[in-house]
Amino acid sequence: MFPSLAHRPWHVFCRVSLQHRAPLSHRSARFPQLGYGWQSGGIHNLWFSLPDCRVASLGLGKVQYYSTSGNSKDGPPKSASDDAPSAEKVLSGAAKATPVSSDSTPQGLTKAETIQVKVRAVLKKREYGSKYTKNNFITAVRAMNEFCLKPSDLEQLRKIRRRSPHDDTEAFTVFLRSDVEAKALDVWGSPEALARERNLRKEEEREYQENIFRNQQLLKEYKDFWGNTKPRSGKRGGTFLQGPGKVVMVAICINGLNFFFKLLAWVYTGSASMFSEAIHSLADTCNQALLALGISQSVRNPDAGHPYGFSNMRYIASLISGVGIFMMGAGLSWYHGIMGLLHPEPIESLLWAYCILAGSLVSEGATLLVAVNEIKRSARQNGLSFYEYVMQSRDPSTNVVLLEDAAAVLGVILAAGCMGLTSLTGNPHFDSLGSLGVGTLLGAVSAFLIYTNTEALLGRSIQAERVQKLTEFLENDPAVRAIHDVKATDMGLSKVRFKAEVDFDGRVVTRSYLEKQDIDQILNDIQQVKTPEELENFMLKHGENIIDTLGAEVDRLEKELKQRNPEVRHVDLEIL
Repeated sequence: MFPSLAHRPWHVFCRVSLQHRAPLSHRSARFPQLGYGWQSGGIHNLWFSLPDCRVASLGLGKVQYYSTSGNSKDGPPKSASDDAPSAEKVLSGAAKATPVSSDSTPQGLTKAETIQVKVRAVLKKREYGSKYTKNNFITAVRAMNEFCLKPSDLEQLRKIRRRSPHDDTEAFTVFLRSDVEAKALDVWGSPEALARERNLRKEEEREYQENIFRNQQLLKEYKDFWGNTKPRSGKRGGTFLQGPGKVVMVAICINGLNFFFKLLAWVYTGSASMFSEAIHSLADTCNQALLALGISQSVRNPDAGHPYGFSNMRYIASLISGVGIFMMGAGLSWYHGIMGLLHPEPIESLLWAYCILAGSLVSEGATLLVAVNEIKRSARQNGLSFYEYVMQSRDPSTNVVLLEDAAAVLGVILAAGCMGLTSLTGNPHFDSLGSLGVGTLLGAVSAFLIYTNTEALLGRSIQAERVQKLTEFLENDPAVRAIHDVKATDMGLSKVRFKAEVDFDGRVVTRSYLEKQDIDQILNDIQQVKTPEELENFMLKHGENIIDTLGAEVDRLEKELKQRNPEVRHVDLEIL
């Protein structure tokens, strides 16, 4: 209807609404160009006669052009040509073209129509570009590392208190990146000098990394001199006095003794089954030593390279243990059994072998009993049955000991039975078949360990009931509208990592912000807003504070989730 509104290159976004008060029976094909000659901030009420003698009134609301850039580019559009008709000329021309008498009624029109045009002005959109770091905050550590500044240099800069992302501190001090960059240029003189200093420090850091072992030794001596404030060595020692660590240490001692006595029995008798049992005990001892190493590494504190800790080291050690059982235990047992079938040899007296097997049965049974009691206790704490706890490999170290000792007990019974058949019949093939049976048993155990620990390392979800419990806790909070894309992963050692997309209720968050403010002061600030610039500053101030309130709500939910569910160690709530 208004070509000038559609084709003029305005920099201000306008919303135009047309309100028709009464329909026209006929509409003119064209309107004259009425858009030329408008001025910023002006009010024009235009009355003109249409070419077909039908009267209409056109009321234009107040048109204002606002810009936050401070230039005149957002003003009204200029005329297409210098001799473009003004609004007054258009009105006079329209009046002369079709005179309308006061006592005549236009044909085909029963009521006058008013077309009201409302133009709503909004702020001009700012273009920040692909890289904008003017308002970025950085910590003092980053300022000193990246811009080669000293603490005394930072004392002269503006300090800003922000909400801390860490649980142990409520707030910390940051600096504007633009201030730090300006200070770095002031200290070093030019960007080239700053770049040279950075390269020099990188070279020094590289030299430090090359001498890392010497520096660690110096650091250890320094801690020994001043006293170590983090008694991590005592914590590691305590891990082998209770729980899975205690089970593994008991198994190492018993299996080591069993290997020594079974090896003597094999040397004395030459039995293939006894050789398989000796290899079995040796494999168990080595694997459980590997488990002890994994337990020791799993309790290490997180560092920069491993921010989520080393709890998966238990699964890695158990996986390697399963591979070792298969390669060393099952492989050698199968090899010796096949060689016994192909080249049978007579067996000497088996009396000592029976005695050693009986002792092994007692010792392996004792270790198995310790592992069973530990798994029952842990399963009861996690609300699982004994079978579910073992199948889900919640405690890989204890599971390895349990399965190895169970296989050892069954292996001793199988070896003793095959040796008894050999003694009764004098046929050494039964002894070789016993070796093959022990190897098959070890192969089954190793396959189970490899499968369960691989599943755990791939990232396994916790039970659906526990996920539902965590989700319901978040959904019951008034600030949360909905929860989406929930992921709860078992990290090992009864540690859970929880992640979810949270749809927050903006009204509740805003109300939480307003409850902490002086409403009278806010009303006074609103009443003092007169210009677009003042309105922008008012909205930016409170908008930033509301965003901070939203961040505080996220921190509150994460803290409460950890307090109510101690197994949840890492919580990532993403705002939807």
